[in-house]
Amino acid sequence: MKLSNPSEIKALLTRHGFEFQKKYGQNFLINEAVPKKISWSSLPEGIEKCACLEIGPGIGVMTVELSKLYSKVCAVEIDTKLLPLLNETLSESNNVEVINCDILKLDIAKTVKEKLDGMPCVVCANLPYYITTPVIMHLLESGYPFENITVMVQKEVADRLTSLPGSDEYGAITAAVSYYAKPRKLFNVTAGNFMPRPDVTSTVVRLDLYKTPPVEVSDEKVFFSVIKGAFAKRRKTLLNSMSGEFPQIPKEKLLEIFNLCGLSGGERGETLGINHFADIANKIVDMNL
Repeated sequence: MKLSNPSEIKALLTRHGFEFQKKYGQNFLINEAVPKKISWSSLPEGIEKCACLEIGPGIGVMTVELSKLYSKVCAVEIDTKLLPLLNETLSESNNVEVINCDILKLDIAKTVKEKLDGMPCVVCANLPYYITTPVIMHLLESGYPFENITVMVQKEVADRLTSLPGSDEYGAITAAVSYYAKPRKLFNVTAGNFMPRPDVTSTVVRLDLYKTPPVEVSDEKVFFSVIKGAFAKRRKTLLNSMSGEFPQIPKEKLLEIFNLCGLSGGERGETLGINHFADIANKIVDMNL
C-alpha cells in the first residue's frame, strides 16, 4: 500500500469508514518525498541507537519512514477512529507502538522512559496548527533531554519561533523557546502536498535542545513570568507591560530593577533578548520580591 497515493488513501479511509474531524486539524501528506525528508531531517548526529516520539501519526505515512531510521518509535494519536487504520498500515513496522492519548495530557518523560527504554530520543511530528505552541512548550517543559524536536508547523509560527528581537514576529513564544533550544527553519511544504488541502503554507522547523540553557536563571518560574509580563501589553513600555504581571512590586521598584539591568523601563519587550529577561528575573529573586 502506498500511503501517499490519494486514491489508496481514499480507499483506506472508505474501508474503515473514516471521516476527517476538523477539531483535530487532520491533514494527511500525499507526497511521499515530504515525510521522507522530514524523517531524515530529524536524525541526530553521532548516535547509532536512537528512538523517536511521533505526535499525530495520522494514517502512518511518516511513521513508516521513521520506523526505518529509528530503533523504536512511539506514536501518539488522539483520534481513536484512526487506530484501526494504523493497525493496518503499520502491520509490518514491528518497532512501532501506537498510544491513543492526548499529547498535552501525556507524561512525556515517563512515556519515553517506559516505551522507548529511555534511550536517546527525538521528536518528529506534523503538528495540527491549532495546538502547535502548547505542544512545543509541553515537550520542552517535560524536562526530557530530547536530541531535537523536528516539527512541521504553519509558516507564520515558524517565522515566530526563529525570529530575532526587534522583528515584528518576535514574541513571548520566541523568547521562551530560545531558553530551551536553538530553532532553525529547514524547508517549506506547500498546501498541495496535503489531503485535505489546508489554507496555509507549512514549514518544517528543527529545535536542537541545549544541554545547558544559554542564560543562568535563579528561578525559572519567575523568569517565564518576566517574559509573559514583558509581552502582556505589546507595543507598551516594559514598565507598563510588566507591572500587571507583578502587581506586588511598586513601579518605582520595577524601575530600579530595570536600571540595575542597564535598562530604562521605556523599552518594549519585543526589543529585548532572553539575557535581559534573565537579568530582570534574577534581580527580582535576589530582592525577594
